[in-house]
Amino acid sequence: MDRLLIAGLGNPGLRYRKTRHNMGFMAIDCTSEKFSVKVKKQRCRALTGETNIGGVKVILAKPQTFMNASGESIRDLLAYYNLTAENLIVIYDDMDIPLGKTRIRKKGGSGSHNGMKSILYHLETENFTRIRIGINASDDENTVRYVLSRFTKGQRKAAFAGIENAVEATVEIVKNGVDAAMNKYNK
Repeated sequence: MDRLLIAGLGNPGLRYRKTRHNMGFMAIDCTSEKFSVKVKKQRCRALTGETNIGGVKVILAKPQTFMNASGESIRDLLAYYNLTAENLIVIYDDMDIPLGKTRIRKKGGSGSHNGMKSILYHLETENFTRIRIGINASDDENTVRYVLSRFTKGQRKAAFAGIENAVEATVEIVKNGVDAAMNKYNK
């Protein structure tokens, strides 16, 4: 592929910064640092930045529509850049994966993730790559409170490892394809 849209999911604003539900935003921030690109341009209700990874034009995006409406921004970005869902990688948090672990999938459902439900609804397909970053299951019966909470001091190292793995997996997908990345990171 000659162009890819890489969208990290999260919620805008300082209140949500560094919460479990913003793992996608944090992965985009780390990717932007790694490739010295600013993700600040407003486009299609998202902050965007463009770079080149291994000869592939990459658009990094952080939808600003809040998590539950992420699909609106991503649909509009794909249309703006004249891309299909097959040119999309979505990075997001997953409660069903242990903290610090990542899992890559070529397609699939949304599970209980409202951001993914929005994307599937607006794109009308599940044929796009996902990188899920584990945040652990909640002991708290209030899932919303859990995902909008910050990591404890003891969890931060593992959380950052998950973000770093997601960034490395993203680069692997761009350079060598999703199958190579799945073989390397889905352990």
